[in-house]
Amino acid sequence: MDSATGLCYETYGDRANPPLLLIMGIGTQLNGWDRGFVDGLAGAGFFVIRYDHRDVGLSRRSDGTPDLAAIRRGDLRTLPYTLDDLAADAVGLLDALGISRVHLLGASMGGMVAQLVAITYPERVLSLCSLMSSTGDRSVGQAHPATMELMRRPAPATREEVVEAAVERSRVLAGSGFPFDEDAARSRAAVAYDRAHDPAGRLRQQAAAIASPDRTVALRGLRVPTLVVHGSDDRLIDVSGGRATANAVPGALLEVVDGMGHGIVPGAWSQIIAAIRHNAARATGDNR
Repeated sequence: MDSATGLCYETYGDRANPPLLLIMGIGTQLNGWDRGFVDGLAGAGFFVIRYDHRDVGLSRRSDGTPDLAAIRRGDLRTLPYTLDDLAADAVGLLDALGISRVHLLGASMGGMVAQLVAITYPERVLSLCSLMSSTGDRSVGQAHPATMELMRRPAPATREEVVEAAVERSRVLAGSGFPFDEDAARSRAAVAYDRAHDPAGRLRQQAAAIASPDRTVALRGLRVPTLVVHGSDDRLIDVSGGRATANAVPGALLEVVDGMGHGIVPGAWSQIIAAIRHNAARATGDNR
């Protein structure tokens, strides 16, 4: 835990290597980045940092219960913070670690936050990878109806119910091109519950994502090497969101992983890591 930012973080690899900051999605703790994937990134030559956003895991907590319906209507009076605030948190963590410039990898909502770091703090960014994310344009990247129905189910109450609901979500969101590992999904859900289960914090993060405006115009102004990675079978954020992101950023590379859903499956790790490494190699300047 960093005392200045109130954010819990972990680092992997040689600090002499170029830093890579991993930014996760709504309600997902730092261990949502599978350790095997993290080790693969470190082995590819990065100094890897993963952390808990505010309101998740072991990081600091906010207060209040947002009115999601009102926020969707544009009434932001109950909005506790924005994705811009989460982007500022990420930069604050870099400051605390003494890192001036960084490669960014953001997944889902974390992709949106990573985009905002690149938009707002371009001098801090060496390269950007937006993974299974979107631009904020509501005409693209929308969830499939069956997925929305699943997400709107009443919140489970007990540890067992929470874990089983997480396994069911993982199964629904898994793509058709890779085997679904139920035991691994159940283990991840149990570890996450026991480490820090906080549904209220997830709601506050969800509110920030709902209130976030379309970033398309701002993305067109980016001049940082950018990679967009998306699964062809993503049923939570449709692949159209990834395509729109790549179309918005000048010179962006698009890597569509055939058969991958909303998740970073082990069978795609080598492809994704190779694409990230290739994009990072397009960056110039001080890697520290």
